[in-house]
Formats: sequence, C-alpha cells, structure tokens
Amino acid sequence: MTASVIITVFPMCLAFAAVMDMLTMTIPNRISVILLLSFLWLAPFVGMDWQTFGYHLFGGAVVFAACFVFFALNVMGGGDAKLLTAAAVWFGFGQPLLEFIAYVGVVGGLLTMAILAVRTQSAVITTIGLRVPDSLFVTKKIPYGIAIAIGGFIAFPSSPLFIAALEGLK
Repeated sequence: MTASVIITVFPMCLAFAAVMDMLTMTIPNRISVILLLSFLWLAPFVGMDWQTFGYHLFGGAVVFAACFVFFALNVMGGGDAKLLTAAAVWFGFGQPLLEFIAYVGVVGGLLTMAILAVRTQSAVITTIGLRVPDSLFVTKKIPYGIAIAIGGFIAFPSSPLFIAALEGLK
C-alpha cells in the first residue's frame, strides 16, 4: 500500500499544481502542504533512517532559501517557491535533487520560450478559434508550476522514495 501512495501522491499533486497554475496563475497552498506532509508520513514506512530523513529536509531547506531570495527579488512567485520546496523534500540533498532542479530549469526555459511565442501570436490564435487560457495572454507571469511538474515527472524515478516503493513491490 505504501508503494501505491508514493507512486500516486507525488505525480497527482504535481499534475494538479500544473493545471491550476496554467488556468489561474496560482498554485493552491494545500498542494504543497499535501506533498510535504505525505513525505513526512511516508518516510518511516520505507525504512528511511534519521540521517537520510535529515538530508531530505536539508535539501528542502536549501531550495526554500534559494526560492525565498528569488521571491524577494520578484523573480519567482510564492506558489512556485512553495511547490518547488515541497517537491525537493522528496528528492533529498544530493544527486536526485540536482537532477530535479536541472530538469525544472530546462523545461522552464523551454516553457518560457513557448509561452512567449504564443503571446506574440495571440491575435492569430484567437482568430482561428484555438482555446487557450486567457491568463496566458493577459498576465506577464509564466506559470512555472508546469515546469516544476514536468521536471518532477522526469526526475521522479530517481527519487529515493520512488526507488524504495519499487523495492517494496519486489
């Protein structure tokens, strides 16, 4: 059962965050809270020792500190910062977290270029009748929750919890 929860909660939270961010340009706090509380609840069930648990929390704290700086500089939204921090806890401090951040960065760059291209063609898109959320045209923000979600999906197989879930299924 623990494996099912691990394999379900993380991707579903990220998917919901991405959809909400695309449609409303906000990420509900409850998504980040669910991700963090789920990790705290699941860690003992996969046999995570206190040192590893501490590394996971430390990884989240490092990401939070960086996100706090970006938020203070008005480079990153608060919902994106909270989601990235809550997701980072699932990866711990080390190689899996670096992979996750790298994927988020690459996908985020591609997403930004795609949205900017869509915005330059907004008249054409509306004329031909394609349905695109108005928030993509109206606001100057980029729904980075989409990049966080896609980066999380790509990096999730290297997550220690995902690996533990697979080992539990054997």
